[in-house]
Amino acid sequence: MTAPTKMYLEIVKKIRAIIVADGLKTGDKIPSERELSDRLNVGRSSVREALRALELLGLIETRRGEGTFIKDFKEHNLVELLGTFILEQDKTKSDLIETKLEIEKSCIQLFMQKASVEDYVKVRKMISTPTSRTDFFKTIVTIVDNSLMLRIWTLVNSYARIIAKDNMIESGVLEELLEAMREKQAGLVIKLYEKHFTEIVEKK
Repeated sequence: MTAPTKMYLEIVKKIRAIIVADGLKTGDKIPSERELSDRLNVGRSSVREALRALELLGLIETRRGEGTFIKDFKEHNLVELLGTFILEQDKTKSDLIETKLEIEKSCIQLFMQKASVEDYVKVRKMISTPTSRTDFFKTIVTIVDNSLMLRIWTLVNSYARIIAKDNMIESGVLEELLEAMREKQAGLVIKLYEKHFTEIVEKK
């Protein structure tokens, strides 16, 4: 990473920190270029470039004659925009998919430890028709009731959807996996997961 790029990213991070520290929320006006320049002790041109980047990402909006305000944005739009910049290298893409697979394996293991009979019934009912891997794992992670894991999986899965298809999984495959989970056959569960759920990065 070049020095100018590193400095630019630092300014973006510091502006975000100021927004948090000032307790600003959607619709609030953020400090002016001059004030941000003074508070960060950097040139106004650098602040302007950082603000432009935040605006391109949909985080802020400039209103002529009024100033710059925090924008109400949709998380999936931000994820897609960030993915355009972050997920350019094949190594990064493969690392992302690998991380996602490991998280999902952990989700399955937690489900096997914590799920009740009613939870298995709920999942079995859902998979009675063709189900996407995203819907399946969202249900699994939600039932596990680990809010941090849910947030991490949701974010990683959102990025993964940019580079790999959210393929549908046949009901028979899901039923076989769920039955192995119910019988606590950990080895078979991982084997089935790796056979049917491994994702391939789409080539551009």
